[in-house]
Amino acid sequence: MRWLLTALTLLVATIGCSRGPSTPAAAAPAPAQQKLGIRPNGDTEIQPDLGKIQSEDLKKVFAYIDEHIDDHVVNLQKWIRQPSISNSGEGIPESAEMVKGFFEQLGCQESRVYDVGITEWGSPGNPVVYARCDEGAPRTIAIYWQYDTMPVTQPDAWKAPPFEARIVEQPPYKKVLIGRGATNSKGPEMAQFNALMAIKAVTGKLPVNIVFVAEGDEERMDVGVRKFVKDHPEFFKNVDALIGEAGEQSASGGGSVGGGSEGCVYFELTTSGKAWGRGPVQSDIHGANKRSVDSPAWRHMKMLASLVSADGNTPLVKGFTDGLEPLSASETAQLKTAAAKTDLKVAAENLGVARFIADDPFTMLKMGRYGVSFNLDGIWGGNMYAGGAGAILPNKITSKHNIRYVPKMNGLEIVKRVREQLDRNGYKDVELKIIGDVPWSKMTYDTDIARAMNQMYDQFNIPHGEKSDVPTILGGYWPSYLFSNQEVGQRVAPVSMPIGMGGAGHGGNAHAANEYYVIEGAGKVYGMAGAEKSHAAIFYNFAGKNGAAAAAPRQTE
Repeated sequence: MRWLLTALTLLVATIGCSRGPSTPAAAAPAPAQQKLGIRPNGDTEIQPDLGKIQSEDLKKVFAYIDEHIDDHVVNLQKWIRQPSISNSGEGIPESAEMVKGFFEQLGCQESRVYDVGITEWGSPGNPVVYARCDEGAPRTIAIYWQYDTMPVTQPDAWKAPPFEARIVEQPPYKKVLIGRGATNSKGPEMAQFNALMAIKAVTGKLPVNIVFVAEGDEERMDVGVRKFVKDHPEFFKNVDALIGEAGEQSASGGGSVGGGSEGCVYFELTTSGKAWGRGPVQSDIHGANKRSVDSPAWRHMKMLASLVSADGNTPLVKGFTDGLEPLSASETAQLKTAAAKTDLKVAAENLGVARFIADDPFTMLKMGRYGVSFNLDGIWGGNMYAGGAGAILPNKITSKHNIRYVPKMNGLEIVKRVREQLDRNGYKDVELKIIGDVPWSKMTYDTDIARAMNQMYDQFNIPHGEKSDVPTILGGYWPSYLFSNQEVGQRVAPVSMPIGMGGAGHGGNAHAANEYYVIEGAGKVYGMAGAEKSHAAIFYNFAGKNGAAAAAPRQTE
C-alpha cells in the first residue's frame, strides 16, 4: 500500500509538471468549407440575353448567384442528405421541420408545420408546411412544393449512395448531383429557394409576396395536402397565381409551361386463402404442401392476367375509358410539333428503357402525355428474400396498381369498373382497397404567370413551343386540381387561381436509380446557376419589374 501511494504521488507530480499552469484551452479553428469549384456557366452554349433584362436589380441578382453558387449547391446537398421517404415515413418529421426552417430563413412572418390528422382514405397524412411572406408587394404568388421522395428500391444499382449527394461527371455534364430527390423535386425547388434568397440578399425584399405550401405526401397520392386545402381554404385568399413544382428543361434544352395534370387513382388488390376459402387461411405454410393445397399466389397471377391483354398493354375492363375526352386540335398540334423533334432512340436511352410500345414519335408522345394506363407497381407475399431458398406457400398476396386517366374520366368510377370486372371474371373474393385518387385538372396559357414564364424563356434563349389559350392537362401529374381556376375533375375547396410551371435546368431518373440534377450545364441545358436565374426572372417578370410581359397567345381553335 505504501508503494502504491508513493507511485500515485509521483504520477500526479509528473502530470502536473508536464502540463504547467492551468489555462483555458484555445478553441480549434473550424475547418474551412472546401470549395466545390462550380462553374456557373459550365459548358453551356447559351446565356441569358441581358439586353432583354431591363431590371438592374435582377442583373445584380444574377451576379450574386454566380458568386455564391458553391454555397447554393451545398444547400441542396444538405437537403438531399436528409431522407424524406413518405411511403415508409423515414425522415418525414425532420424534413418538415427542415423546410419550415428554409421559410424562416427567407424571412417569412409565418412558418408552421401542420398535422393534418387522418385523411379520408383512412391513413394519417404527413405534415404540411405552410408559410406566408408579406413583402408589401402588390401581387402575391403561391408556391407548391413536395418535400417527400420515393423509397430506394434497388440500392445496388446506384453509382453513388442515394443520400450522399455526391457530385460526379456524367457526360455531357462535368458535374451532376446524384441523390434520391435530386430532380423529384428537391433540386428544382432548392434552385427556386436559392433564387429567392439571392433576391433578398441583393435588394432586401422580394418583388412579390409569397405563400408556400409544402406537402409530404406527393408520393402517397397527396392525401395530406388534400385535407389541408379542404380545412384551410382561407390560406389561399388574395393569391394572384400559383407556381407548381419548379419546372425544368428537357434533355435537348427545350422549355415549356405546364400546370395541368392527368388524373391518377391508386389501389391494392389482395388475394387470400381466408377470403377464397381455399389454400392457407391463417399464415404462410411450408411450400412442400403445394402438392395437396391450393395456392392464393397462383390465383392472384391468374386474376391479374384476366384484367389485361397478353402483352399487358390493353386493359380488359368493360367501361374502362368511359368519359374519355379526345385531344383538342391545339393539343394534337403541340404533340405533332414535339414529335417532329423527337428521336425515339435517344428518348429511350434517356429514360433507360429498351424501346417504347409505339415506333411512331407522335403516337409515343400521345400515349405518354394523354394516354390511359393500368400499371402493376409492385407485388409481395411469401418469401421476399432475394437469393437463397426457403419453401413457402403464401396465404396472401397483394399487388399495387395505378391507373392514369384524362378528362372527363373519373378515377373512382374506373375503380368501380375494375371491381365489376373482377366479379364477372370469378374473383369476388379478391379485396380491392383504394389508397387515394388525384383527379385531373386543366390550365390555360392565357395568364400572367404563363406569360411571365414564356417571357423568361425568350430572355434565356430557351426554345419553347407556341401555346394556345385552349385549356389543357398537358404537363404531368401533381395535385393541381386543388388550386386550378380551370376545369378540374373534382373541386374540393373554394380555392381557385391561375397556375404555371416552368424553369431552366435539368434532371433525370425520377423514381429510378441514379436520380440526378445537373449542377454544371452543357450545350443548351442550363446548370443550377442558370436554373436559379430563371426563377428570379419569373418573379420579376410577373411583378412587372422586368419589361412588358409577352403578349397573350393567339386563339387557335
